[in-house]
Amino acid sequence: MTKTQNSTSAKSSPPSFEAALGQIEGIVASMEAGQLPLQEALNAYQQGMKLLQHCRATLDDAEQQIRILDEGALRTFDADIDADANKIER
Repeated sequence: MTKTQNSTSAKSSPPSFEAALGQIEGIVASMEAGQLPLQEALNAYQQGMKLLQHCRATLDDAEQQIRILDEGALRTFDADIDADANKIER
């Protein structure tokens, strides 16, 4: 798969939490090995930060779902609406 195809498919469907976490672990391992050229290390760091943001958002959504369940609210959770509300509150 080419770099262009890879970035296009990444935009269309984000990885699962577990897949993103695995990719982060791989990036960390390769960076800790110290064998990456500078530009590749910077690119890996940038990709890792994007994956980290995805994981944090996924965990925030899960936490919100748990709060809803704990409060006994019987409504459907909509991550997009709650994410927009969180941006306004922060």
